[in-house]
Amino acid sequence: MIRYTLKCDRKHVFDSWFRSVDDFEKLELGGMISCSVCGSTKVAKAIMAPRLQASQGDRPPACNNDQADRPLSSPASPAEQALKELRAKIEAISEDVGREFAREARAIHAGEAPERPIIGQTAPDEARALIEDGIPVAPLPWSGRKTN
Repeated sequence: MIRYTLKCDRKHVFDSWFRSVDDFEKLELGGMISCSVCGSTKVAKAIMAPRLQASQGDRPPACNNDQADRPLSSPASPAEQALKELRAKIEAISEDVGREFAREARAIHAGEAPERPIIGQTAPDEARALIEDGIPVAPLPWSGRKTN
């Protein structure tokens, strides 16, 4: 196993484990690695210092950094915490209509379905078509899919 520190195009830094260098490269080329914070698939390896195994007598004292003991799933910054809280609030008050988002948004706009906040997934071209038709939609700053 190999651990890489990764950085997305929005400058979020996170760690992820891979079976080998080849596995990382295959996943990267396939666009299958995504930021654990925002879901962006524009991810690259960050500059890392090598981690060398020291002999027993040369080991440094244990790290006292508060961040070192936190679970990777917990927010690393106030901005990430705010995003986590925003996501929880939006998901609590909205109905997740999944891949039916575009159809349901059109039905609500036309008065054929009850007006309510909805979230879901749609293709970028369909989202553009909704906006062009005057249907108010906005992308959320996270992905619904599983991340590393």
